[in-house]
Amino acid sequence: MGINSTTNLIKLSVLQSSSRRVSANSGVWADSPSLLHRHRHHHHHHHQCRSSCTRSPHQLTKTRSYSSSSLSSYSYSKMGFLGWYLGKLDSRPILTKAVTSSLIYMVADLTSQMITLPPSGSFDSMRSLRMAGFGMLIVGPSQHMWFNFVARVLPKRDVITTLKKMITGQVLYGPCVNGSFFSFNAALQGESGTEIVARLNRDLLPTLLNGLMFWPICDFLTYKVIPVHLQPLINSSFSYIWTIYLTYMANLKKAGIV
Repeated sequence: MGINSTTNLIKLSVLQSSSRRVSANSGVWADSPSLLHRHRHHHHHHHQCRSSCTRSPHQLTKTRSYSSSSLSSYSYSKMGFLGWYLGKLDSRPILTKAVTSSLIYMVADLTSQMITLPPSGSFDSMRSLRMAGFGMLIVGPSQHMWFNFVARVLPKRDVITTLKKMITGQVLYGPCVNGSFFSFNAALQGESGTEIVARLNRDLLPTLLNGLMFWPICDFLTYKVIPVHLQPLINSSFSYIWTIYLTYMANLKKAGIV
């Protein structure tokens, strides 16, 4: 997903979230652009409100759910692909984030191979499939759970709270994901438990230290600006850049040594 598409997706999501309002009397979702229409038909809506207030709690719940889903579907249908994607984030968040992460990681690996591939070399399709599998099985679901957990524990978006989120991610989430990355790929390549441990001892700490030059600013922007349901997408987009960077730098070092 390109930078312009991602920017438009964020703008549409923010506008969609900010335009929604809840009617305190009827419990039905209403969009801000319809306020003028509601004002012109005040008596008609007042009658509907009184009718809805006499309904049972079960009926109110069904009305609220139906109205919310109907308005969301209608709004998303007018946004094209971006609206379709936002709708999938609402209806199937974990699956959508898993597939998104899988595609981003696979494209990142293909891009990194294009950069470092020698003239006579060929693409390693199994490596790209491993990256896609890691994005699907590990990154997407874990991002969904992590960002929602952080949003519940630290709901504010002020600078101090954002810094707390950033530090927590660097201390807890980052090491877990990077450790899983090395273990996942090593296991699929047939390495034994002892070899995986040796790989972690060699590669994990340097990777985390190098990440301190990249991820803090990415995490700060993600936690400070991006809506919670889009944070995994933005995080995976940063991962795309990071994966290409790491592979490119590794290739330069090898060429320099030789």
